[in-house]
Amino acid sequence: MGKSIPIDVHGAFDDLEFLATRTPESYGSGPEAFASRLSDYRNGGVFVSHWAGRGEWERHPNGDEIVMVIEGEAKVILVRDGEETEQSLSEGQLIVIPENTWHCIESAGVKILTVTPRPTDHQVEFPS
Repeated sequence: MGKSIPIDVHGAFDDLEFLATRTPESYGSGPEAFASRLSDYRNGGVFVSHWAGRGEWERHPNGDEIVMVIEGEAKVILVRDGEETEQSLSEGQLIVIPENTWHCIESAGVKILTVTPRPTDHQVEFPS
């Protein structure tokens, strides 16, 4: 069994670069200095990121994802029955995104913590 070590979530953001222009097309296009893995967790990990813009569509076929806003505000866009639904999150709020649900996040500027299962499917276009 691994050691349990406290993690300074707020301090983890000090090592990140703010990505001011995130787009769906920017995923995998270079070093992701705006995000960091804090810890392994089950079949995935705990991550923090600091950015503005809109991320790509993603889903997690092997588990629910937890998304928590540490600072700022964000809009989580979920696809349910082929339709987009939106949930607004402000500082200190979180949402549990159900397993295999396509979603993306949009923000004018946010610091986010996620507990993300692997693998993750990514795509630029709206999932049909």
